[in-house]
Amino acid sequence: MFDAQTARDRTDDAGSIAAEAGVPSPARLLEAGMAFWSSKLLLSAVELGLFTLLAPAPLGAAEIEARLGLHPRGTLDFLDALVATRLLDRRGNGSAARYANTPETALYLDRNRPTYVGGILEMANARLYRFWADLTPALKTGQPQNEVKHSGKPMFDELYADPARLEQFMDAMTGVSMANFEAFAARFDFAPYQRMADIGGATGQLSCLVAARHPHLACTSYDLAVVAPIAERRIAAAGLSSRVAALPIDFLTEEFPPSDLITMGMILHDWNLAEKKRLIAKAYRALPEGGAFVAIENIIDDERRENAFGLLMSLNMLIEFGDAFDFTGADFTDWCLEAGFARCEILPLTGPASAAIAYK
Repeated sequence: MFDAQTARDRTDDAGSIAAEAGVPSPARLLEAGMAFWSSKLLLSAVELGLFTLLAPAPLGAAEIEARLGLHPRGTLDFLDALVATRLLDRRGNGSAARYANTPETALYLDRNRPTYVGGILEMANARLYRFWADLTPALKTGQPQNEVKHSGKPMFDELYADPARLEQFMDAMTGVSMANFEAFAARFDFAPYQRMADIGGATGQLSCLVAARHPHLACTSYDLAVVAPIAERRIAAAGLSSRVAALPIDFLTEEFPPSDLITMGMILHDWNLAEKKRLIAKAYRALPEGGAFVAIENIIDDERRENAFGLLMSLNMLIEFGDAFDFTGADFTDWCLEAGFARCEILPLTGPASAAIAYK
């Protein structure tokens, strides 16, 4: 019989033999290779709303099973795997056990809290998880592996044609960007500027966070016309309709509006090199002397050794768009100096994200 204890013993034996022989253990390789198990465990828990269910109080396995409509075969394995991967807490054992959120899942994965970041995980579950199964074809062809592979239509055309999917995408971007945008609003020196234009501003989140913290700024969120109603609702909900505007723009075909400060949050990485340079040139033309252009992205370290998330995000851009990619601070500086900017700097935000800033 081959049980869990046997598996652990064999793994321990292999590690001991490797250590004794002075060679590295294969444990990290096996963990990385099977990481999709734990990834899908979390994504399914978010999809089911498990962390929201547990927000009011701990629950037993039987009640969780009944309320989520789970089959008895998988319930305990599912819940205890979440405990073992530190995504749930469990109080007690056996039939008396009660499952509860951890401090992290309580804060970030309860859909009823403003700190919810599960939107990006919902999108990962609904879209990206399956598309990443085709990473190998993407590496061999350089072609996107998302909806365009099946429909022939670009990703954004498909996304913006479906209001429900568009709102899901906007929610995903809102959750994952919150901490970075808050950090930017707190750490950047806004004093020299009077007008901020956020290009590709989606729900108006960045404009709202900046306006709330810096009352002297007039902020406008620009995006496609179909996004404006979403942005207007979110701006009104924040109580900032008198301070933040939402206006339409097709930033690929139109010039940027004149402004002292131009921001782009998670936008520049969506495009190939030629489009990146065109967008940077538009920002340069729209700014006065002393103005600034800011790209908030998962900026890759210049030696491309440390920011694993930024590098994986760049591969995600391959999956989504083919020729789009993330970039280093040195790349950004080269492109901006070429466009005419005087100097650049990188402002670290939270986790793998930074604000790349070019001053005119």
